[in-house]
Amino acid sequence: MEFSVIFEAQLADPTVEREHQVIRDCVEQAVLAEEVGFDRIWAVEHHALRWYAHMSAPEIFLTFVAARTRTIRIGHGVVCMPFRFNHPVRVAERAAMLDLLSGGRLDLGAGRGGTTQETSLFEVDKERTTAEVEEALRIIGRAWREEELEYHGELLDIGPHPVLPRPAQRPHPPLFLACSRTETLEQAAELGVGALVMGFAGPGPIAQMRAAYDAAIARRDGGRLVSSAVNDHFSVLCPTIVLDDPREARRIGIRGQRFFAQSIGHWYGGAGVPDEAVVAGADEAAGMREAAEQVVARLHELEIPVRPTSTATFNADHAYGSAEEAIAYVERLRAAGADEVMCLIQMGTVPQEACLETLRQWGDKVIPHFKNA
Repeated sequence: MEFSVIFEAQLADPTVEREHQVIRDCVEQAVLAEEVGFDRIWAVEHHALRWYAHMSAPEIFLTFVAARTRTIRIGHGVVCMPFRFNHPVRVAERAAMLDLLSGGRLDLGAGRGGTTQETSLFEVDKERTTAEVEEALRIIGRAWREEELEYHGELLDIGPHPVLPRPAQRPHPPLFLACSRTETLEQAAELGVGALVMGFAGPGPIAQMRAAYDAAIARRDGGRLVSSAVNDHFSVLCPTIVLDDPREARRIGIRGQRFFAQSIGHWYGGAGVPDEAVVAGADEAAGMREAAEQVVARLHELEIPVRPTSTATFNADHAYGSAEEAIAYVERLRAAGADEVMCLIQMGTVPQEACLETLRQWGDKVIPHFKNA
């Protein structure tokens, strides 16, 4: 098992001052993650999504963290790969430079960045995003394996050019794809890249997703591989807050997840602005159930079918509570097929002290349980 931390730079009350502080807080958490024994950090890329994610330049954030650390791996989770967000050659150049300067510690994930808010900002054609992500991965894999990149594809035509510098890892840093559906898991398997499973559904659905990923790996014939370096690594999201007071950890964690879920609903589903209020002693589990009911009611109002995935972000059965409860939850994730758990700690209403204490608890108690087994 590997253990990582993923950063969204999410915040309630997004004033300029608080925005600046949350970025600094994320750096502090990332440095502590190395100190307490985590294997990797991931940083997302999103644009113009107030509340949900203020991490618009992860390449800068990751470089800054790399300069402050020595051993922890540095992951793009993910780069928005449609061409108007990031040209594939620019991604290859920046990623190789970071891999070189970090001493070969980079992992590179790809994603679509598919909200209307983001695609409209960069004039991205939403109908082309899936195809552009795949072609970008193919170009990047080739750019790092050949002396000169020459690519003539369906979407881009690139004449012979060297892509410089070359990465420290050979033939190149491991490649990943953000996955939330069976279709993207099958795509990741066929392309030969790792799966970054982003979602709150929990161990049961994760086991089903792992089965779909493994089945696609077993079926692949190599025709769609983006590189000779195949990466069949399965990483899953693990929302968590762990404190000495388990009840307080659950309250803080579930409140943070509710803010996270409402932020997703705002930008991905057209729901209202997320609720920023934190009420001392509130029954946050009841608040989560109420928020899920509001989503269902809105879907009914819009005559949209309610599926199990419709309220998955409001599932609060995660690693909230004591270190022992977190260990038990990770055991379930391991049984479901996780190679790595990506700890989601930094959520909009979670105070910095709780984030830091959660990292320490994982380092002192949770990670050693699995590393020393």
